[in-house]
Amino acid sequence: LHLPGAGVPTGPGLAATGGEVGDLGGELLMLLAAQSMAVGTILVRWVCKTIDPVVATGWHMILGGLPLLAIAAATETELPQRLEGLAGSDFLVLSYITLLGGAASYGIFFVNANKGNLTKLSSLTFLTPVFACFFGNLLLQETFNASQVVGAGITLLGILLVTVELPSAREEGKAE
Repeated sequence: LHLPGAGVPTGPGLAATGGEVGDLGGELLMLLAAQSMAVGTILVRWVCKTIDPVVATGWHMILGGLPLLAIAAATETELPQRLEGLAGSDFLVLSYITLLGGAASYGIFFVNANKGNLTKLSSLTFLTPVFACFFGNLLLQETFNASQVVGAGITLLGILLVTVELPSAREEGKAE
């Protein structure tokens, strides 16, 4: 399954320029996505006071997907031809990605965000680029450079520091 640019805004001002200095389109979109995820994670407790987390996830996916669909329809002139070229196995892959990679994982995330420690839970989202690099290397034979290895190490160390609870000084004093 290969759909270059499908669902990715490529209009004026957002198109990639091959990594040239000064091209911040992708970085700004990633910053906006991270900010949106942070706000959504905090608001989930408020939303889930009145509705079920799974229902909230469904609405989250629908309301988030409609603008993406509109952008794709407006900017991807070859979208109908690309969709016609998909085989049955492609639709199975897309269904798998949508249901398990999207709806199920977000549903589990929002259920846990509603009940658990938001700081610890949110820190796990930093694993996404680590897994992307790992599986890119494993499945696509992509190579790592030194800054990626150092960045992954710092990310893993940061997650470890946030998620592992050390005994407090009070608890150590009681044990003695």
